[in-house]
Amino acid sequence: MSIEEHKLTTTVHPIPQEAFDWYDEYAHGIIDRRTFLEKLATITTATLTMSVLLPALMPDYAKAEQVSFNDPDIKARYVTFPSPQGHGEGRGYLVVPTKLEGTAPVVLVVHENRGLNPYIADVARRLAKAGFVAFAPDALYPAGGYPGNDDEGRELQRSLDRAKIEQDFIAAAKFLKAHELSNGKLGAVGFCFGGYIVNMLAAVIPETLDAGVPFYGTPAAKEIRKNITSPLMIQLAELDTRVNASWPEYEEDLKANGVDYTMHMYPEANHGFHNDSTSRYDEEKAELAWQRTIDFFRKHLK
Repeated sequence: MSIEEHKLTTTVHPIPQEAFDWYDEYAHGIIDRRTFLEKLATITTATLTMSVLLPALMPDYAKAEQVSFNDPDIKARYVTFPSPQGHGEGRGYLVVPTKLEGTAPVVLVVHENRGLNPYIADVARRLAKAGFVAFAPDALYPAGGYPGNDDEGRELQRSLDRAKIEQDFIAAAKFLKAHELSNGKLGAVGFCFGGYIVNMLAAVIPETLDAGVPFYGTPAAKEIRKNITSPLMIQLAELDTRVNASWPEYEEDLKANGVDYTMHMYPEANHGFHNDSTSRYDEEKAELAWQRTIDFFRKHLK
């Protein structure tokens, strides 16, 4: 299904907000798949059938490619890095501008709670197109890597040691900042679980992270937020009540510690609005949020 066909489908059959909310609960392990499907069944109609609802809610990564993997402006490859405090070794997708001479700002790209899926790989390519060296680690590498679908990816990530996953991303950040192509300035952008990781990195390795952009991510543990010194751009969705509930207290701590931060709340947007593989995608708001992200990194990483 093309993006235009996808838009037509969701216009003819508007998806009720509760369906998005239930999908968010399912995607984050709050309810299981059976409960998710049972809830969806309560809102089906003669035209809004399961065969319409499920494809609209579940990701279709064929729609998510904005920058081809063989785009002449970028070069991409997979590289490993040491993670002695994590799983021993990590692996990620490194994307470099083809015309890069010397060094450039580097940006860590952190996936959601399901591994390095095609959408996140495309985000890394978008950053390289904008002139950054981008690196997207796969937390599932110790378990064989992203399995090709999100349901299995979530199960795999849930099976791994959360503390070791966090250490793997800390190691990836340090690896990237010290990379031979790095100008010594590191940014990080993450989505959902990845947004949490960006907030965590800002609190755990403030001397390493120079700028962070968490998209709809929860904050780091309260006791370590006092360590944050990096400028942050917080991207939130108005309809994302689960994540937004953590924002007021987080903002209090950021203010109390004098952190340079900006928060953008996107009206009538859902959790995952930047992800162009599902019906949660909001093209106008996603493009605005992305341009703000690029401008923020250009300001703080040059």
